[in-house]
Amino acid sequence: MLDERSRQILNAVIQSYINRPDPVGSRYVTKKYDFGVSPATIRNIMADLEEMGFLSQPHTSAGRVPTDRGYRFYVDSLLNDKKCSFDAQIAQDIVKRLEGIKNDINAFFAEVSATLSRMSNYMGIAQPPKTESATFKKLELIRYKEDSIVAVLLTNESIIRSRILRVAPPLTQEDLNRIAGYMNTEYSGLSVDEIRTILTNRIKTERVMWDNLLVRAIKIYEQLLAFTDNELFMEGLFDVMSMPEFSDISRIRDAYRAIKDKHMLLRIVEDLSKTEGVQVIIGAENPIEELNRFSIVASTYGACGKKMGVIALIGPTRMDYSKAISMVEMVSNCICETLNESE
Repeated sequence: MLDERSRQILNAVIQSYINRPDPVGSRYVTKKYDFGVSPATIRNIMADLEEMGFLSQPHTSAGRVPTDRGYRFYVDSLLNDKKCSFDAQIAQDIVKRLEGIKNDINAFFAEVSATLSRMSNYMGIAQPPKTESATFKKLELIRYKEDSIVAVLLTNESIIRSRILRVAPPLTQEDLNRIAGYMNTEYSGLSVDEIRTILTNRIKTERVMWDNLLVRAIKIYEQLLAFTDNELFMEGLFDVMSMPEFSDISRIRDAYRAIKDKHMLLRIVEDLSKTEGVQVIIGAENPIEELNRFSIVASTYGACGKKMGVIALIGPTRMDYSKAISMVEMVSNCICETLNESE
């Protein structure tokens, strides 16, 4: 545990380093912050903080920089204080933009990731709602070409998924209407995941009773859901990589590859989707070693009382956590407001 003065000086060092990525010395802290003590006292406290693992000294003659442990103490204080706030007008503008594209799931979450990145200069990430956890409302199947169809899935949460699917052998529009009619009559109001389980069990236990058309209905349904598993919208990668701490290309090559790899990020997002509220992963806390020089500020979002996905900011460990937490909370609230209004 830190006493109040040690807390203040640790916060001062962290805030100074966030604003200017140079090691912070005791003389700088004395001039910038009015703690009413001498530079020597501050220097001693900073030495104690270093000994406890909250600060480190890159060079003997240099000032000090925060460690991951220091950032964690700082972030936990922010989250516990719950003083993060955001501008109501900015939130209203975001909701207005999202309202105009809420029926286009791709445009909607591309705008979410772009908004996060634009406001923060970090990398914005948005995971669209998982269809499996949504409530099935209606399926439409439209013959597109001889060997392909357009499938449109609508959920009660106003999520629309559409995809062109290949079908062989070909189906007539009458066949497609029959398949869609069956799905809409039998399964409306169930979760998409429940429907998948029911259909799989039925075809195993009642195979003799199922005609070929309904077997194909399951295959179409599986194809429609399959493409949602690896979706992740990302914006602002080069903004992050242009920051001072990433000027050494040889040191960030692996980090660049990792942060660009959606499958790696999806592993983290999947874990975050099981949590509630804002979560912050700092430096070496990242489960992927290549991301140990980054921090992630994330939050789940939802509608109709359900968690639906995750949004996040990725930046250097020197990121402005207070600002990032406020932004992620604000955008999460904007998504919820837009989707709930749709309902």
